[in-house]
Amino acid sequence: MSTSDHLPARLPWAGLLALFAAAFLAVTTELLPAGLLPQLSEGLNASEGQIGFLVTGYAVASCLTAIPVTAALRRLPRRPVLIAVLAGFALFNLVTALSSSYLLTFATRLLAGVMGGTLWAMLVGYAARMVPPERRGRAITIVSAGITVALCLGIPAGTALAGAFGWRAAFITLTLLAAALAAWVRWKVPDHPGEAPTVRSPLRTVVTRPGIRMVLTVTVLVLLGHQAVYTYIAPLTELSGTGRTGLVLLVFGLSTVAGIWLVGTVIDRYPRPVLLAALALITLAMLALGLAGQTQAVLLIATACWGVAFGGVPTLLQAALVNASGAADADVATSMQTTVYNLGIAAGSLTGGLVLETSGVDALPWTALPLLTVALLAVIAARRRAFPPHPTPVPALA
Repeated sequence: MSTSDHLPARLPWAGLLALFAAAFLAVTTELLPAGLLPQLSEGLNASEGQIGFLVTGYAVASCLTAIPVTAALRRLPRRPVLIAVLAGFALFNLVTALSSSYLLTFATRLLAGVMGGTLWAMLVGYAARMVPPERRGRAITIVSAGITVALCLGIPAGTALAGAFGWRAAFITLTLLAAALAAWVRWKVPDHPGEAPTVRSPLRTVVTRPGIRMVLTVTVLVLLGHQAVYTYIAPLTELSGTGRTGLVLLVFGLSTVAGIWLVGTVIDRYPRPVLLAALALITLAMLALGLAGQTQAVLLIATACWGVAFGGVPTLLQAALVNASGAADADVATSMQTTVYNLGIAAGSLTGGLVLETSGVDALPWTALPLLTVALLAVIAARRRAFPPHPTPVPALA
Protein backbone atom coordinates (compact mmCIF):
# COMPACT_ATOMS: atom_id res chain seq x y z
CA MET A 1 0.00 0.00 0.00
CA SER A 2 1.42 3.39 -0.97
CA THR A 3 2.00 6.27 1.40
CA SER A 4 -0.72 8.25 -0.34
CA ASP A 5 -3.28 5.64 0.77
CA HIS A 6 -2.73 6.76 4.37
CA LEU A 7 -3.22 10.45 3.63
CA PRO A 8 -6.65 11.96 4.25
CA ALA A 9 -8.56 13.02 1.19
CA ARG A 10 -8.20 16.68 0.31
CA LEU A 11 -11.19 18.82 1.07
CA PRO A 12 -13.06 20.28 -1.93
CA TRP A 13 -12.40 23.81 -0.76
CA ALA A 14 -14.04 25.61 -3.69
CA GLY A 15 -17.33 23.80 -3.14
CA LEU A 16 -17.25 24.01 0.65
CA LEU A 17 -16.46 27.72 0.56
CA ALA A 18 -19.44 28.23 -1.75
CA LEU A 19 -21.67 26.57 0.85
CA PHE A 20 -19.95 28.66 3.54
CA ALA A 21 -20.82 31.78 1.54
CA ALA A 22 -24.42 30.58 1.21
CA ALA A 23 -24.69 30.30 5.01
CA PHE A 24 -23.14 33.77 5.31
CA LEU A 25 -25.67 35.18 2.82
CA ALA A 26 -28.65 33.62 4.57
CA VAL A 27 -27.73 34.88 8.05
CA THR A 28 -26.88 38.37 6.82
CA THR A 29 -30.14 38.59 4.87
CA GLU A 30 -32.16 37.42 7.85
CA LEU A 31 -30.65 39.61 10.56
CA LEU A 32 -29.46 42.75 8.73
CA PRO A 33 -32.69 44.68 9.51
CA ALA A 34 -31.75 44.44 13.20
CA GLY A 35 -28.82 46.75 12.52
CA LEU A 36 -30.80 49.09 10.27
CA LEU A 37 -33.86 49.82 12.38
CA PRO A 38 -33.62 53.64 12.33
CA GLN A 39 -32.87 53.83 8.58
CA LEU A 40 -35.55 51.32 7.57
CA SER A 41 -38.04 52.96 9.90
CA GLU A 42 -37.57 56.28 8.13
CA GLY A 43 -37.36 54.82 4.64
CA LEU A 44 -40.50 52.67 4.96
CA ASN A 45 -42.45 55.08 7.20
CA ALA A 46 -42.86 52.46 9.93
CA SER A 47 -41.99 52.24 13.61
CA GLU A 48 -38.83 50.48 14.77
CA GLY A 49 -41.02 47.78 16.30
CA GLN A 50 -42.63 47.17 12.90
CA ILE A 51 -39.21 46.99 11.25
CA GLY A 52 -38.27 44.36 13.81
CA PHE A 53 -41.20 42.33 12.52
CA LEU A 54 -39.33 42.04 9.21
CA VAL A 55 -37.02 39.65 11.07
CA THR A 56 -40.06 37.98 12.61
CA GLY A 57 -41.74 37.43 9.26
CA TYR A 58 -38.61 35.97 7.69
CA ALA A 59 -38.17 33.55 10.59
CA VAL A 60 -41.85 32.53 10.64
CA ALA A 61 -41.74 31.72 6.93
CA SER A 62 -38.55 29.68 7.41
CA CYS A 63 -40.07 27.88 10.37
CA LEU A 64 -43.32 26.93 8.62
CA THR A 65 -41.86 25.94 5.26
CA ALA A 66 -38.50 24.27 6.03
CA ILE A 67 -39.86 20.75 6.51
CA PRO A 68 -42.67 20.66 3.87
CA VAL A 69 -40.65 22.41 1.15
CA THR A 70 -37.65 20.21 1.82
CA ALA A 71 -39.83 17.10 1.69
CA ALA A 72 -41.32 18.22 -1.62
CA LEU A 73 -37.89 18.85 -3.16
CA ARG A 74 -35.94 15.87 -1.84
CA ARG A 75 -36.31 13.87 -5.05
CA LEU A 76 -34.75 16.66 -7.14
CA PRO A 77 -31.01 16.94 -7.85
CA ARG A 78 -29.37 19.07 -5.18
CA ARG A 79 -27.42 21.64 -7.21
CA PRO A 80 -30.36 23.02 -9.23
CA VAL A 81 -32.32 23.42 -6.00
CA LEU A 82 -29.44 25.29 -4.38
CA ILE A 83 -29.02 27.57 -7.40
CA ALA A 84 -32.77 28.31 -7.41
CA VAL A 85 -32.64 29.21 -3.72
CA LEU A 86 -29.72 31.60 -4.28
CA ALA A 87 -31.52 33.16 -7.25
CA GLY A 88 -34.50 33.67 -4.95
CA PHE A 89 -32.28 35.47 -2.44
CA ALA A 90 -30.99 37.72 -5.24
CA LEU A 91 -34.51 38.59 -6.40
CA PHE A 92 -36.02 39.24 -2.99
CA ASN A 93 -33.09 41.32 -1.74
CA LEU A 94 -33.37 43.39 -4.92
CA VAL A 95 -37.08 43.98 -4.35
CA THR A 96 -36.32 44.98 -0.75
CA ALA A 97 -33.70 47.45 -1.96
CA LEU A 98 -36.15 49.08 -4.39
CA SER A 99 -39.25 49.03 -2.18
CA SER A 100 -40.70 52.07 -0.41
CA SER A 101 -43.73 50.14 0.89
CA TYR A 102 -43.65 48.42 4.26
CA LEU A 103 -46.28 45.87 3.15
CA LEU A 104 -44.34 44.97 -0.01
CA THR A 105 -41.13 44.70 1.97
CA PHE A 106 -42.80 42.48 4.57
CA ALA A 107 -44.23 40.18 1.87
CA THR A 108 -40.81 40.01 0.22
CA ARG A 109 -39.22 39.06 3.53
CA LEU A 110 -41.69 36.18 3.86
CA LEU A 111 -40.61 34.82 0.48
CA ALA A 112 -36.95 35.29 1.39
CA GLY A 113 -37.68 33.31 4.57
CA VAL A 114 -38.89 30.39 2.44
CA MET A 115 -35.55 30.47 0.65
CA GLY A 116 -33.75 30.53 4.00
CA GLY A 117 -35.66 27.58 5.43
CA THR A 118 -34.96 25.52 2.32
CA LEU A 119 -31.28 26.42 2.36
CA TRP A 120 -30.70 25.52 6.02
CA ALA A 121 -32.44 22.18 5.59
CA MET A 122 -30.00 21.13 2.85
CA LEU A 123 -26.63 22.75 3.68
CA VAL A 124 -25.37 20.23 6.26
CA GLY A 125 -26.37 17.23 4.16
CA TYR A 126 -24.84 18.77 1.05
CA ALA A 127 -21.52 19.36 2.80
CA ALA A 128 -21.51 15.83 4.22
CA ARG A 129 -22.01 14.30 0.77
CA MET A 130 -19.11 16.24 -0.75
CA VAL A 131 -16.43 14.51 1.36
CA PRO A 132 -15.57 11.01 2.59
CA PRO A 133 -16.96 9.98 5.99
CA GLU A 134 -13.74 10.71 7.87
CA ARG A 135 -13.81 14.38 6.73
CA ARG A 136 -17.50 15.12 7.25
CA GLY A 137 -17.12 16.79 10.61
CA ARG A 138 -14.57 19.26 9.29
CA ALA A 139 -16.62 19.94 6.15
CA ILE A 140 -19.72 20.74 8.20
CA THR A 141 -17.66 22.96 10.50
CA ILE A 142 -16.37 24.96 7.51
CA VAL A 143 -19.87 25.51 6.15
CA SER A 144 -21.33 26.37 9.54
CA ALA A 145 -18.61 28.98 10.08
CA GLY A 146 -20.52 31.12 7.60
CA ILE A 147 -22.98 31.84 10.42
CA THR A 148 -20.25 33.20 12.67
CA VAL A 149 -18.62 35.27 9.95
CA ALA A 150 -22.01 36.78 9.10
CA LEU A 151 -22.48 37.80 12.73
CA CYS A 152 -18.90 38.99 13.05
CA LEU A 153 -18.44 40.76 9.71
CA GLY A 154 -21.54 40.56 7.53
CA ILE A 155 -24.04 42.40 9.69
CA PRO A 156 -21.58 45.03 10.99
CA ALA A 157 -20.34 45.58 7.41
CA GLY A 158 -23.92 45.89 6.16
CA THR A 159 -24.68 48.37 8.91
CA ALA A 160 -21.57 50.41 8.08
CA LEU A 161 -22.39 50.32 4.36
CA ALA A 162 -25.91 51.54 5.09
CA GLY A 163 -24.51 54.33 7.24
CA ALA A 164 -22.25 55.48 4.42
CA PHE A 165 -24.45 54.96 1.35
CA GLY A 166 -27.97 54.28 2.63
CA TRP A 167 -29.79 51.09 3.57
CA ARG A 168 -30.74 50.32 -0.03
CA ALA A 169 -27.07 49.93 -0.92
CA ALA A 170 -26.75 47.20 1.70
CA PHE A 171 -29.52 45.11 0.14
CA ILE A 172 -28.23 45.71 -3.40
CA THR A 173 -24.89 44.36 -2.23
CA LEU A 174 -26.63 41.23 -0.95
CA THR A 175 -28.35 40.92 -4.33
CA LEU A 176 -25.04 40.99 -6.17
CA LEU A 177 -23.51 38.52 -3.71
CA ALA A 178 -26.37 36.06 -4.19
CA ALA A 179 -26.17 36.28 -7.98
CA ALA A 180 -22.40 35.75 -7.98
CA LEU A 181 -22.77 32.88 -5.56
CA ALA A 182 -25.32 31.13 -7.78
CA ALA A 183 -22.75 31.22 -10.61
CA TRP A 184 -20.05 29.95 -8.24
CA VAL A 185 -22.23 27.01 -7.20
CA ARG A 186 -22.94 26.16 -10.83
CA TRP A 187 -19.21 26.20 -11.55
CA LYS A 188 -17.63 24.58 -8.50
CA VAL A 189 -20.21 22.68 -6.42
CA PRO A 190 -20.81 19.08 -7.52
CA ASP A 191 -24.35 17.91 -8.12
CA HIS A 192 -25.95 15.08 -6.16
CA PRO A 193 -29.07 13.10 -6.97
CA GLY A 194 -32.22 13.51 -4.95
CA GLU A 195 -33.14 11.11 -2.16
CA ALA A 196 -35.80 8.43 -2.21
CA PRO A 197 -38.59 8.97 0.35
CA THR A 198 -37.95 5.52 1.85
CA VAL A 199 -34.62 6.56 3.37
CA ARG A 200 -36.24 9.13 5.63
CA SER A 201 -37.56 8.20 9.08
CA PRO A 202 -40.96 9.65 10.01
CA LEU A 203 -40.75 12.80 12.10
CA ARG A 204 -43.03 11.29 14.73
CA THR A 205 -40.61 8.42 15.28
CA VAL A 206 -37.66 10.73 15.83
CA VAL A 207 -39.38 13.35 17.97
CA THR A 208 -40.58 10.75 20.49
CA ARG A 209 -37.08 9.48 21.24
CA PRO A 210 -35.78 10.26 24.74
CA GLY A 211 -34.05 13.62 24.97
CA ILE A 212 -35.11 14.99 21.59
CA ARG A 213 -37.98 17.14 22.82
CA MET A 214 -35.94 18.55 25.69
CA VAL A 215 -33.11 19.62 23.37
CA LEU A 216 -35.64 21.26 21.05
CA THR A 217 -37.31 22.99 23.99
CA VAL A 218 -34.03 24.43 25.24
CA THR A 219 -33.22 25.53 21.68
CA VAL A 220 -36.42 27.55 21.35
CA LEU A 221 -36.06 29.10 24.82
CA VAL A 222 -32.49 30.22 24.16
CA LEU A 223 -33.31 31.67 20.74
CA LEU A 224 -36.42 33.38 22.05
CA GLY A 225 -34.50 35.16 24.80
CA HIS A 226 -31.51 35.96 22.61
CA GLN A 227 -33.49 37.32 19.68
CA ALA A 228 -35.81 39.45 21.82
CA VAL A 229 -32.77 41.59 22.65
CA TYR A 230 -30.51 41.11 19.61
CA THR A 231 -33.14 42.24 17.10
CA TYR A 232 -33.40 45.59 18.88
CA ILE A 233 -29.75 46.11 19.67
CA ALA A 234 -29.79 49.45 17.81
CA PRO A 235 -32.22 51.20 20.21
CA LEU A 236 -30.50 49.44 23.12
CA THR A 237 -27.22 50.99 21.98
CA GLU A 238 -28.84 54.41 21.74
CA LEU A 239 -29.98 54.05 25.36
CA SER A 240 -26.33 54.05 26.43
CA GLY A 241 -25.64 57.22 24.48
CA THR A 242 -23.01 55.61 22.24
CA GLY A 243 -25.07 55.70 19.05
CA ARG A 244 -22.59 53.26 17.48
CA THR A 245 -24.61 50.18 16.65
CA GLY A 246 -21.96 48.93 14.24
CA LEU A 247 -19.36 48.87 17.02
CA VAL A 248 -21.62 46.92 19.36
CA LEU A 249 -22.47 44.43 16.60
CA LEU A 250 -18.76 44.05 15.81
CA VAL A 251 -17.97 43.36 19.48
CA PHE A 252 -20.71 40.73 19.53
CA GLY A 253 -19.54 39.15 16.29
CA LEU A 254 -15.86 38.97 17.26
CA SER A 255 -16.86 37.50 20.61
CA THR A 256 -18.83 34.73 18.91
CA VAL A 257 -15.64 33.74 17.05
CA ALA A 258 -13.85 33.38 20.37
CA GLY A 259 -16.80 31.41 21.75
CA ILE A 260 -16.83 28.95 18.88
CA TRP A 261 -13.08 28.43 19.18
CA LEU A 262 -13.32 27.82 22.93
CA VAL A 263 -16.20 25.38 22.58
CA GLY A 264 -14.44 23.56 19.76
CA THR A 265 -11.50 22.75 22.06
CA VAL A 266 -13.61 21.13 24.80
CA ILE A 267 -16.95 20.03 23.35
CA ASP A 268 -15.98 16.37 22.96
CA ARG A 269 -14.81 16.10 26.60
CA TYR A 270 -17.09 18.43 28.55
CA PRO A 271 -20.28 19.16 26.55
CA ARG A 272 -22.61 19.43 29.55
CA PRO A 273 -20.45 21.71 31.76
CA VAL A 274 -19.62 23.95 28.80
CA LEU A 275 -23.30 24.32 27.85
CA LEU A 276 -24.20 25.13 31.46
CA ALA A 277 -21.41 27.71 31.64
CA ALA A 278 -22.48 29.31 28.35
CA LEU A 279 -26.13 29.61 29.37
CA ALA A 280 -25.15 30.98 32.77
CA LEU A 281 -22.92 33.61 31.12
CA ILE A 282 -25.70 34.75 28.75
CA THR A 283 -28.08 35.00 31.70
CA LEU A 284 -25.59 37.13 33.65
CA ALA A 285 -25.04 39.35 30.60
CA MET A 286 -28.78 40.02 30.37
CA LEU A 287 -28.85 40.81 34.07
CA ALA A 288 -26.02 43.32 33.61
CA LEU A 289 -27.78 44.92 30.63
CA GLY A 290 -30.97 45.21 32.66
CA LEU A 291 -29.25 46.77 35.65
CA ALA A 292 -26.73 49.05 33.96
CA GLY A 293 -27.04 48.70 30.19
CA GLN A 294 -27.24 52.48 29.83
CA THR A 295 -23.56 52.67 30.79
CA GLN A 296 -21.30 52.35 27.75
CA ALA A 297 -18.65 50.18 29.45
CA VAL A 298 -21.27 47.80 30.84
CA LEU A 299 -22.96 47.58 27.44
CA LEU A 300 -19.73 46.62 25.67
CA ILE A 301 -18.54 44.16 28.34
CA ALA A 302 -21.95 42.50 28.64
CA THR A 303 -22.21 42.27 24.85
CA ALA A 304 -18.76 40.64 24.67
CA CYS A 305 -19.72 38.07 27.33
CA TRP A 306 -23.02 37.46 25.58
CA GLY A 307 -21.23 36.90 22.25
CA VAL A 308 -18.63 34.52 23.69
CA ALA A 309 -21.33 32.43 25.33
CA PHE A 310 -23.79 32.47 22.46
CA GLY A 311 -21.14 31.67 19.87
CA GLY A 312 -20.85 28.07 21.03
CA VAL A 313 -24.45 27.40 22.08
CA PRO A 314 -25.83 26.37 18.64
CA THR A 315 -22.97 23.87 18.20
CA LEU A 316 -23.51 22.45 21.67
CA LEU A 317 -27.25 22.08 21.11
CA GLN A 318 -26.75 20.47 17.70
CA ALA A 319 -24.27 17.99 19.19
CA ALA A 320 -26.75 17.13 21.95
CA LEU A 321 -29.51 16.62 19.38
CA VAL A 322 -27.40 14.32 17.20
CA ASN A 323 -26.40 12.29 20.26
CA ALA A 324 -30.05 11.93 21.20
CA SER A 325 -31.28 11.07 17.70
CA GLY A 326 -28.50 8.76 16.51
CA ALA A 327 -26.54 8.95 13.28
CA ALA A 328 -29.19 7.38 11.07
CA ASP A 329 -31.78 10.05 11.84
CA ALA A 330 -29.51 13.05 12.32
CA ASP A 331 -30.81 14.72 9.15
CA VAL A 332 -34.42 14.44 10.30
CA ALA A 333 -33.55 15.78 13.74
CA THR A 334 -31.59 18.64 12.19
CA SER A 335 -34.55 19.63 10.02
CA MET A 336 -36.70 19.80 13.13
CA GLN A 337 -34.09 21.91 14.88
CA THR A 338 -34.01 24.27 11.89
CA THR A 339 -37.75 24.76 12.28
CA VAL A 340 -37.50 25.22 16.05
CA TYR A 341 -34.54 27.57 15.66
CA ASN A 342 -36.52 29.85 13.37
CA LEU A 343 -39.54 29.59 15.65
CA GLY A 344 -37.37 30.94 18.45
CA ILE A 345 -36.08 33.77 16.23
CA ALA A 346 -39.61 34.68 15.14
CA ALA A 347 -41.10 34.53 18.62
CA GLY A 348 -38.14 36.41 20.07
CA SER A 349 -38.22 39.28 17.59
CA LEU A 350 -42.01 39.48 17.92
CA THR A 351 -41.85 39.50 21.70
CA GLY A 352 -39.08 42.08 21.69
CA GLY A 353 -41.02 44.30 19.31
CA LEU A 354 -44.13 44.18 21.49
CA VAL A 355 -42.08 44.94 24.60
CA LEU A 356 -40.31 47.80 22.80
CA GLU A 357 -43.63 49.30 21.73
CA THR A 358 -45.34 48.95 25.12
CA SER A 359 -42.63 49.13 27.81
CA GLY A 360 -39.57 50.66 26.18
CA VAL A 361 -36.11 49.43 25.26
CA ASP A 362 -34.88 49.16 28.85
CA ALA A 363 -37.39 46.32 29.45
CA LEU A 364 -35.85 44.05 26.79
CA PRO A 365 -33.10 42.41 28.94
CA TRP A 366 -35.65 41.73 31.69
CA THR A 367 -37.83 39.99 29.09
CA ALA A 368 -34.98 37.68 28.05
CA LEU A 369 -33.74 36.95 31.57
CA PRO A 370 -36.50 34.54 32.72
CA LEU A 371 -36.46 32.65 29.40
CA LEU A 372 -32.72 32.04 29.63
CA THR A 373 -33.01 31.10 33.29
CA VAL A 374 -35.62 28.45 32.46
CA ALA A 375 -33.35 27.10 29.69
CA LEU A 376 -30.46 26.87 32.15
CA LEU A 377 -32.60 25.05 34.72
CA ALA A 378 -33.88 22.66 32.03
CA VAL A 379 -30.32 21.66 31.10
CA ILE A 380 -29.48 21.17 34.78
CA ALA A 381 -32.51 18.89 35.20
CA ALA A 382 -32.13 16.90 31.95
CA ARG A 383 -28.87 15.14 32.79
CA ARG A 384 -29.98 11.60 31.91
CA ARG A 385 -31.20 11.75 28.32
CA ALA A 386 -30.86 15.16 26.64
CA PHE A 387 -27.70 16.52 28.25
CA PRO A 388 -25.84 13.63 29.93
CA PRO A 389 -22.45 14.21 31.61
CA HIS A 390 -20.70 11.68 29.36
CA PRO A 391 -22.57 11.24 26.05
CA THR A 392 -21.41 8.80 23.43
CA PRO A 393 -19.24 10.42 20.75
CA VAL A 394 -21.28 12.30 18.19
CA PRO A 395 -21.24 10.24 14.99
CA ALA A 396 -20.69 11.79 11.61
CA LEU A 397 -23.78 13.04 9.86
CA ALA A 398 -24.83 11.11 6.86
